[in-house]
Amino acid sequence: MTSATTYPQLTGEYTLDAAHSRIGFVARHAMVTKVRGSFNEFTGAATIDGDAPEKSSVQVTIQAHSIDTRNADRDGHLKSNDFLSMDEYPQITFTSTEIKQTGETSFDVTGDLTIKDVTRSVSIPFEFEGSAKDPFGNDRIGFEGSTTVSRKDYGITWNAALETGGVLVSDKVTLEFEISAIKNA
Repeated sequence: MTSATTYPQLTGEYTLDAAHSRIGFVARHAMVTKVRGSFNEFTGAATIDGDAPEKSSVQVTIQAHSIDTRNADRDGHLKSNDFLSMDEYPQITFTSTEIKQTGETSFDVTGDLTIKDVTRSVSIPFEFEGSAKDPFGNDRIGFEGSTTVSRKDYGITWNAALETGGVLVSDKVTLEFEISAIKNA
């Protein structure tokens, strides 16, 4: 585990390792359970300034068609115009605008999240999970974080009323990030 005093050694350009990262989400379904899913295709890059973390930046591009909730019918509905309008808006993007260290290993990453051509500022608290040299000689870093957004803020308003009251899909969606990145040579 890297301590705060060794952050300077992390300075550099990094590429997100999609094979060892997860970008997921959780939404309430029928008011009684949660549906979890993830996006299987995404790319990202980060610039880390270990001496001045606030000068760091991150950018991620998610392919909307890669949504996976382990149910083909539900995935098809989520890709449709009722939700992500994948054909018209094939990508979801996040570009950081501010990074603030909030604790020894915690950071708030604020940035522009664009879904369906709607851009809103979101702040994601991240925890630095550490750094290591992997068996292939790569310098690797890990971060985990999550935040909750309103899907209505992004024009994703489809829903269905339940006989018992309430709605089929919650407005609030928790976005989850488990990120592994490799330092560029």
